[in-house]
Amino acid sequence: MEIEEAIKRAKKNDQKAFNFLLDTFWDDVYGFQLKRIQNENDAEDITIQTFSRAFDRIETFDESYKFKTWLIAISKNIHIDLIRKKEKSISKVTSRNDENAYKILDESPSPEDIIITEQHLAKLLMDIKKLKPHYQKVIHLRYFQELSYKEISNALGEPINNVKVKLLRAKKLLADIIKKTA
Repeated sequence: MEIEEAIKRAKKNDQKAFNFLLDTFWDDVYGFQLKRIQNENDAEDITIQTFSRAFDRIETFDESYKFKTWLIAISKNIHIDLIRKKEKSISKVTSRNDENAYKILDESPSPEDIIITEQHLAKLLMDIKKLKPHYQKVIHLRYFQELSYKEISNALGEPINNVKVKLLRAKKLLADIIKKTA
């Protein structure tokens, strides 16, 4: 499949085209982020967010540009947004008077916090059960058993890129379910 053809098919919501584009450009985007932030987990998270955002907005892609350049620009903007969020949260702490900046906060959860967390977890588990079984499994393996993509790939007997796409879709579907029930 040619890249141009894959883009046209992806704009028509063709699953194989999305997989082809992910397989073709994953290493480029991941490598770009890895050089920038030098943290494999963060680079992987940003790369996943990049493809998620790109695939959600694929119909806006202008074919007079290179697809790889568009993906890298999206990736760069996601990284910049994350840096700004971190800097903003740091500046909130240090902008208060100096005495407050040096106080050590007790971050252990209160009994109320524990109950609220348990309630949120119970609701999240109920929402996860609304997903198809193969999406439930990939969410469980990644976030509850904390397996790497490679370990999930081995457990499911599927290629790593399929696992990444499946997890991306599962998270998107789960987010939609959570929004509807909120």
